Amino acid sequence: MLKVGLIGAGRIATVHARAISANPNSELVAVADVFAENAEKLVERFGGSVRTTDEIIRDPEIDAVLIASSTDTHSNLIEAATTAGKAVLCEKPVDLSLERALACQASVAETGKAVMIGFNRRFDPNFSDLKRSIEADEIGKAELLTITSFDPAPPPVEYVKVSGGLFRDMMIHDFDMSRFLTGKTPVTISAVGSCLVDAEIGNAGDVDTAVVTLTYEDGSIAVINNSRRAVYGYDQRVELLGAKGLIQAQNMIENTVVKYTETGVVSAKPTYFFLERYMPSYANEWNAFVESLLDDKALPVSLSDGVIALAMAEAATQSLATGKPVDLSSILGNDN
Repeated sequence: MLKVGLIGAGRIATVHARAISANPNSELVAVADVFAENAEKLVERFGGSVRTTDEIIRDPEIDAVLIASSTDTHSNLIEAATTAGKAVLCEKPVDLSLERALACQASVAETGKAVMIGFNRRFDPNFSDLKRSIEADEIGKAELLTITSFDPAPPPVEYVKVSGGLFRDMMIHDFDMSRFLTGKTPVTISAVGSCLVDAEIGNAGDVDTAVVTLTYEDGSIAVINNSRRAVYGYDQRVELLGAKGLIQAQNMIENTVVKYTETGVVSAKPTYFFLERYMPSYANEWNAFVESLLDDKALPVSLSDGVIALAMAEAATQSLATGKPVDLSSILGNDN
């Protein structure tokens, strides 16, 4: 039985608490949050006790720590938990600073402890099946990958100001998905972006609409499209064109009813909220983490994966500022 301490008690931590409690091989024994009342509510629902972060990290009976606190705490908590001998599952990103994330990676390497970064979309059943089809060579050599991620509405501007920006906060999932599906890291990254949805996002120094092009050593290409607004719902699609065909993962929709009348053909909209779309993936992610630890297998997502995705976000940020493609190796170096 894996005994788990949860750091953070907000919306995403609640999702994780549910996954921990649902797995027969893990037990939520402690929750910490800067707002004690939030931790108390989580404990009432899922069990365990309310403790401080330090108490969780110091407790020798706790095997693993799930970090779902604010991004600016991630690197410090990863280091503290691994130094204390605990395995870690941490929400993305590793940090808002690539330099700090690289330092965290070096620190963790010295402990030899397992750290998994929470790129839950890898565990979505649709994307997992698409990955299996690619690995089975059903469409041949990958040539053009297109990833579309549109939110139904922009987040509050106050959130944008501390999020690290669209590339680090939103598109970082798609950067990781591109590597997950292709098994490759791009050579160059080019970005264009605008503020078309909310002028306040632009005033905060961010964009809300962006397209990033990734180019690979073998000449293949990936294109990532992001927008903070899609009035019809949460739009999450992947398409890969290969030498022998094309494979797609379409949106999850509210229901499967399709109406055919003389005025047209109408179906339901995509689900509206990201938790509706990805709730199963969070459970699958946690189950994979637990299985890996208990069976002494390599984690399916590494700390290095998190660092590389952050480096891709940094490259996109630089490309947007300069209007020029950025060589990823100039950002990341040759150690990852």
